Parts: sequence; C-alpha cells; structure tokens
Amino acid sequence: MKAHTFHIPVMGIGFTIDTPLKVSHLGIDSAISLVDDILLEKLRKTYCTKFQIAYNEITESIEDFRAKRITSYLNLINNLAEKKFENLKNIANGYHGDLKQYINILPDTSVLKQQFQELMSNNFNVQEIKNWVEKNLTMGSIDVNIMTKVDKENYLHKEKLPSIYNDAHAALRGYANSDLCSSLILSAGMNPRLYSYIEQFEDFFPDVHGTIKKKIVLKVSDYRSALIQGKFLAKKGIWVSEYRIESGLNCGGHAFATDGYLLGPILAQFRDNREELIQSIHAILISALSAKERAVPQSVLDIKITAQGGVGNAGEHQFIQDYYEVDSIGWGTPFLLVPEATSVDNETLGKLVKAKEEDLYLSDISPLGVPFNSLKGNTKDIEKQVLINKGRPGSSCPKKYVALNKEFTEKGICTASRQYQHKKIIQLEKEDLSPEMYQKKYNKIIEKSCTCVGLGTAALLVNDIDTKVESNGVSICPGPNMAYYSKTMNLKEITDHIYGSSNVAREDRPNMFIKELTIYITYLKNMVKELDEIADKKQQKYMSVFAKNLQDGIMYYREVFSKATISFKESNELLLKDLNKEEQTLNQISREIAVL
Repeated sequence: MKAHTFHIPVMGIGFTIDTPLKVSHLGIDSAISLVDDILLEKLRKTYCTKFQIAYNEITESIEDFRAKRITSYLNLINNLAEKKFENLKNIANGYHGDLKQYINILPDTSVLKQQFQELMSNNFNVQEIKNWVEKNLTMGSIDVNIMTKVDKENYLHKEKLPSIYNDAHAALRGYANSDLCSSLILSAGMNPRLYSYIEQFEDFFPDVHGTIKKKIVLKVSDYRSALIQGKFLAKKGIWVSEYRIESGLNCGGHAFATDGYLLGPILAQFRDNREELIQSIHAILISALSAKERAVPQSVLDIKITAQGGVGNAGEHQFIQDYYEVDSIGWGTPFLLVPEATSVDNETLGKLVKAKEEDLYLSDISPLGVPFNSLKGNTKDIEKQVLINKGRPGSSCPKKYVALNKEFTEKGICTASRQYQHKKIIQLEKEDLSPEMYQKKYNKIIEKSCTCVGLGTAALLVNDIDTKVESNGVSICPGPNMAYYSKTMNLKEITDHIYGSSNVAREDRPNMFIKELTIYITYLKNMVKELDEIADKKQQKYMSVFAKNLQDGIMYYREVFSKATISFKESNELLLKDLNKEEQTLNQISREIAVL
C-alpha cells in the first residue's frame, strides 16, 4: 500500500539530487536527475565522508566513467536510505523520531494512520507494533529522470565514441547497473535510439508474475504521444508502467507547450481510454516477448496514470485524484520551499519566498531552445549580466552537457557558451541591419544562460562543497505556482497543506485550471505579437487551431464546473465567471489572428 497520494517530481539538476535520502524512508516517492555526473560524484564524496564510508574517486580517466559515477551514486543513496528505513522500523526503544514523523505526515484519512493509532491505543505491545510496521510500511521509490534529448555525443582523443557513450545512453546504463528497484522517468520527448537501447538490460523486462525490477515512466503531454511511445517500447518487449501527464505551461522547468490542449481535457482522455491503452499495448508486448522467447506475464500488466503541474491546494489534489482517477499527483514547485526535502541555497530561498507573479516568467534562457520557467534576479542571471557588461557575453561552459549545436563546428557547442555567442555576434555584425533589429537579434543571442551548471550549483552550496569551477550563480526553475507561497516550510506543514488540514498558500490564489488557461492565452497573445503584420498561411492556420483548442477547453471546463458535485475552494459561479472573462480575451485574439 502506497503511503501517499503525491510524489516529488525531479526539479532542475540539483534541487532533488539527494531528496530520496531525505524522504524515501518516510514513504515519499521522489526523483534524481541524471544529467550531471560531476555533481553526483562530488556529492558521493561528501556523503561517504559524512557517513564514514570508503570513497574511491571515479575520475574521467576511467573507462565509462559517467555510467560508473551514476551507478555508484545511486547505490550509495539506495544503501543509506534503506538503512534509515530499517532504523525507523526498529522500535525497541519506543515510538519516536522517524517513525513518528512517518505516521504524522500521513493524511488523517489514511488507513495506515488509523490502524497504527488503533494499535497504539490498545496498550503498547512492542511485538505487535513491530510486526505491523514490518508488514505495512514501505519506502518511497527512488526514481531517476533522464531528459531524452540531452544526449550529447562524446569523444576520446578527438575520436567520436559509439552512441552508447552518449550522455543519455550512459545515464541509462548507469541506472540499469544500479541496485535500485524503482522507475526510470523519460522526459522531453521520444528518442528512438535511446528507447531501443533499453532492450540491452534485463531489469526492464517483466517476469512471468508481471514483476519488473526497473519500470519505465513516460512524461507525456497528450494521449496520442503516450500511445505512440507506449507501442514503440512494447514492440521491444518493454512495458510502460506509468504515464505521467504534465501541464504544458503551468509547470516548473522546461515548458513544452501543447497546441492549446489543456490539462483537464487531456486527463479526461486518459481516464476514458485507460483500458483501451492497456489492452492495445499489452497485445503488442506479449507478441514481442514471445518472439524474443522471453517470459510472458500470466496476466495483463497494469499502468498508472499520474499528473502534475500547477496543483496547489487540497481541493485541487482531491479533485484530480477522484475525478480523473489518477494514481498520484506531483507537487514540485512548493517543495522548493521545504529544506527538509530539497536542496536550495539560502539566497535563492529568500528570493523564492518574496517572488510575486511578475517575478516568475517563461524565459528563452535555456540553451535547449525550449521555453523555460525562471525567476527574475536569480544569481546565475546576475553573473551572466556581469559578463555582458564587460563585453564578453557567454559562459566558459565548464560542463558541456547541452553542447548540442553544430552550426559552426562538427563537435557540438552550447548556445550559452562564450565560443558560440562570439561566433554568432560576428555573424550578426556582417548583416546589414537597422540598429533596432541588430539589438533585438543581439539580445536573443546573449539571453541564453548556462543552466546545466546553474541548476546544479545550489546542491553544492547547501552541502558546503567547493564551487570554484561552477561559481556560485544559481539558476532556479519554479512554476508560476511559486507566487502563491511566501514562507519556507517543514515536511509536516507541506503535507498538512496537501491533505487539507491546513493552508499555507495565498487565499487569492487562482484555481489551477483557470491559471493554466490564462497562461496559455497569454502564450498565444505573445505568439501573435511577435509576428510581422502579415503572417503566412501556415502560421495563421497553426494559431487558429491553437485558439480553437483553447475554446474547446473552455467549453469542457464550463460543463465540468457547472456540475453541482464539483467542489473547489472557489464557488462554481466564480469559476464560470473567470472562464467567461478568459473567453472574451481569447475571442479578441482570435479576431486578430483572422485579419493577420
């Protein structure tokens, strides 16, 4: 039985890098980013020192060092988390400490909590309680996340290495070779070569009982994508155990906007087609496993549907769980304010606590060329501006994890690097542009920030690890939801908020579905604004379809919010009024699109 109905998604590169060590023994699922093996190795050294474990450095001179660093770090975290969990279950000295916390942060409606309290009220029988704890309490899953497109090619002595040494491939191998029994979350779209590589590892295949040691989770933004990717992997004999639906824009980190499809209608499609999704993909899986002469599960494998992006109070949490029949709900952004769970340095924490709506914006700073949720005034952007003011824009690019651009070189370079920006500015100077157009294009070049370093630095600062190579600048990637929280919290406070026994968010916080709609309409408005006065037919058609999908979303929500059984913090009348207001704005934009 799962202890909680929420999970902590991966955040940035370093913010959840050691979260499982902080919360796994308390039954909370969380995820580690596998982007930065340099950071993982530094943290492994720190934790080995802290817990007096022998440490042997894995240097870059060792063959397959990236995969080996990842395996070693994951094994260490797993080992330490399991020890904490075993200590929690040892009640020889009474009911206290971690066990008390485990029970306290459960919702009052939890069967586990009620059973435990009943046991405690029937006199303190140590053996009886010990047996119950052993049988009923479970650790939270220690999951890992790989951004599939961050798969840089690597070289040895100027010779390109085979694709299995690419960054994402090596990360996958590092996880596959670890002791973990958990899930690999694949995000940022499909990478067929990487997906095919999964076949090389035994732990990803089911046995006859349907047990899979290492499960696959796909982060998706629509049903069609889930079906395509699920079938692709099933043809390899690999089952997708969970489809994790994330709001396209009302989320933290990189924002992969849908074509105007909103979270509610997407979740409804997964709910209504869940059985079809299972049956259609399972048939392909059985056929593939038989052809490979592998074990075939005796019964149909299950899938989980989970959701995340913008959820911010107990009413929304419960509604998504009940109405869309999801198995777990991701709470990301608010956990950045919980030092017990995440690694955020004090200066950045202070900025997050003070952040208002206008401080949180969808930026173009990511070298991946994908819109990126960011915080104005973050210390990495301040560092970036200092270099711009010196006339030397761009990062020294110490880690090169997103050195993927091949515009100027055969070997990829990062668009946030000094090397790339210098070449791009020289190219720009040769164009015959007006001062205004030159400045506009120049600003676009220098806007890119060294996020692959900046998103990991906070973990170094929190753990007092040297930042000589990285510098102290921190990039931070909260979702718009951050504006509605204005204090740091402990685990008890955030879980009480999630489950409704208290509230730590601003009272005027908008409903998550209305907020997402607002963000999407603003996104479309900016799309229209950035066009020249005359759009080509293709652009006009795309924006018309985008607007039509938003209109369909409004009609869907109008129907949902009109139901008497729907209960949010806001009244149904207020929700419908907000919908009408957003619809008026959308209608105006649609008229502008029609005359472009």
